Amino acid sequence: MSLPPMSPGTSPPDTYADSVIGAAIFDPSGLPKEYFTTPESGDIGWVQTIFQALGLRSLLMSSLRLEGFSHAIIHGSGYFAIVVKQKANYIALLVRQNDLRGVSQSFVRWVHEFEPSTLRDHPRFNSV
Repeated sequence: MSLPPMSPGTSPPDTYADSVIGAAIFDPSGLPKEYFTTPESGDIGWVQTIFQALGLRSLLMSSLRLEGFSHAIIHGSGYFAIVVKQKANYIALLVRQNDLRGVSQSFVRWVHEFEPSTLRDHPRFNSV
């Protein structure tokens, strides 16, 4: 099974999926549901940071009446995590920082359209 390729006309890598080394799925209230790791990154400590960021987002949205959350990016050492709100959940993907020169709009769209169920059967990912 292959993960979805990036959109035509974008720059390397051949697929954004090749840069993903971890994933976490959160329910609509921001509570973690599933974690996925790869041999490159078996540590799920980054998920706690995402959980805290979603809690902060919720607090800011209610206190300041902000709307229109599209995505958040949290930088780490050698990686970054991107969090997007999908229809039924939030998904966070841990990405090798050196693989992407920045977060393009096409990458953000790819994450929005990413189907989390593909991770369950993908040979690179292990459910934790």
